[in-house]
Amino acid sequence: MSHRILLVDDEPDIIEFVRYNLLKEGYEVFTAADGAEALRVAAECRPHLILLDRMMPVMDGAETCRAIRRDPALRGTIVVFLSALGEEEQQLTGFGVGADDYLTKPIRMKLLVSRLRAILKRVNETDGGTPPTGISIDRERYTVRCDGKEIALPRKEFALLDLLSSAPGKLVSRDEIYAKIWGSEVVVGDRTIDVHIRKLRQKIGEHHITTVKGVGYRFEP
Repeated sequence: MSHRILLVDDEPDIIEFVRYNLLKEGYEVFTAADGAEALRVAAECRPHLILLDRMMPVMDGAETCRAIRRDPALRGTIVVFLSALGEEEQQLTGFGVGADDYLTKPIRMKLLVSRLRAILKRVNETDGGTPPTGISIDRERYTVRCDGKEIALPRKEFALLDLLSSAPGKLVSRDEIYAKIWGSEVVVGDRTIDVHIRKLRQKIGEHHITTVKGVGYRFEP
């Protein structure tokens, strides 16, 4: 399928360069120069993915991303920041407002295309691709049903899965996991979350939980 990509940046040179290369890859490309225009264009073209700058006039990237996430018509749209603001705190802010990924400028075009291609595989899986494996959670019995098979989980693993699956596709930071699963007063080792994630993957499959290195985890239904 030909995916629709909306490029949002206030620098015409960047827009034209990225647009040209994505068109060569067979994508259908739309453009906008600021956040307000991006929302209008997105409402018309319903893009599969929005590549969004952080620093823009009228509406900045963070405000635009929040507006996208509030719009039911854009519920399934993937949002990727492409920004010169590459500090960890800026990236955390980007994920916090609902971004699916965060890329930093400058970036080689081959790498950008490769990353977007990998991200858009999610659209293929939900639009006529292989149906995702269903997972159902029984909160009273602390059990999970996966592939028709019932799996019993220890309380912490169950709580972790319940937290991640409560917002499919949304990044949950490590700090949020520590606070909600172990509590802010409990001291745990840096590898505690990793160990629990590894055990969950062994029981429900590797593909349901993806890692954003150094930031957190995302549940893929």
